[in-house]
Amino acid sequence: MKLHYMGKFSGNEDDLPHGEHRPGAVPFREAKDAKALAVIANGLALAILILLVVPAVLRWGLTFLGPSSGLGCIASLAVLFPHELLHAVCFREDVYLYTNWSQGMLFVVGPEEMSKSRFVLMSLLPNLVFGFFPYLLGMWTGSGFLLALGLLSASMGAGDYYNVFNALTQMPKGARTYLYQFHSFWFLP
Repeated sequence: MKLHYMGKFSGNEDDLPHGEHRPGAVPFREAKDAKALAVIANGLALAILILLVVPAVLRWGLTFLGPSSGLGCIASLAVLFPHELLHAVCFREDVYLYTNWSQGMLFVVGPEEMSKSRFVLMSLLPNLVFGFFPYLLGMWTGSGFLLALGLLSASMGAGDYYNVFNALTQMPKGARTYLYQFHSFWFLP
């Protein structure tokens, strides 16, 4: 993996590095535009947050809330950049990191093709490391810091879960996938 930091994203999808379309490539059936994707991702993030908060409150009451949980909230923002780096390490070839801090955007793209399982791992790895593992440790220990970090980091991965859902429900066995601008495609080699 060779990481290229590209700086601020211009907002133009045509500026993103991409390869040629593979013969027979099929686009993922996904949200038609950024607004529709935002509605899906925000709804999913809220649902995940609620699904994780309820067990935490049932297990620990509100005792986990306090200064340490506030630090966990701040830490969830601090891991946004490392979150993208964990996506990047799952690429074998060139991967490009873009930011647009004013709009809260950070993302990586890479034109290489990958198997469905590597795509799922690439999508889920940061959410496991910064979301679900800290949440589970927080549920076990009652650490407000870990619970807050895990709750917020897991819910911030909503777009990644949407990609995983699309891959698992749309890609046939043996298919490979690649990114083209902001969209995913699959094909049978």
